[in-house]
Amino acid sequence: QNLVLFDWVGLENFRTLFNADNAIGKQFGSVLTWTLIWAFFATFLNFFLGTFVAIIINRKTIKFKGLWRGCLSLTIAVPQFVSLMIIRNMFKDNGAVNTVLQNLGILGQGEIYPWMTDATWARVLLIVVNLWVGIPYTVMQVTGILQNIPAEQYEAARIDGANTAQQFRYVTLPYMIFVLTPYIITQFTGNINNFNIIYLLTRGEPIM
Repeated sequence: QNLVLFDWVGLENFRTLFNADNAIGKQFGSVLTWTLIWAFFATFLNFFLGTFVAIIINRKTIKFKGLWRGCLSLTIAVPQFVSLMIIRNMFKDNGAVNTVLQNLGILGQGEIYPWMTDATWARVLLIVVNLWVGIPYTVMQVTGILQNIPAEQYEAARIDGANTAQQFRYVTLPYMIFVLTPYIITQFTGNINNFNIIYLLTRGEPIM
């Protein structure tokens, strides 16, 4: 008698995976949807908010530019796993955040925000905490780009009557997007595979 080690099933496993009528398909669809939502917000919120902060710091009227950039760099200097473990303890049910909110009267005694036990709250927390981790990197990237945009382009725009908003739209933004497009694509694909921040902050919980 011949021993059959395996059977060929063709694309049957993929049909099962993408079939929303079974448990595996539903679970896969839920995980895929959240992964894409996470990657989108983790990438573009960091990009737009980091760009905004970098432009504010780079303005001629802002003093102590090096100090502000140095403060942002501290979040990069501190190991990510240390920051995330501290934040995890702060947002536990009996952690510092809920305690402070209770003391301020925003929450009643014994009332908590379920940061770590409710899936929606946990997801919002992940996106917000990722800003702490990601914005400084974007600020450093954008700062280097802003300082390399030729001053003659802004001078020509002002001569043509462009205001600040128009200078940003027609000079700064196109230059930044041209340079940063590979960086944004890399960040998006990296966030799809981002394991560290999710595991270190929530341990992958709560399970839906």
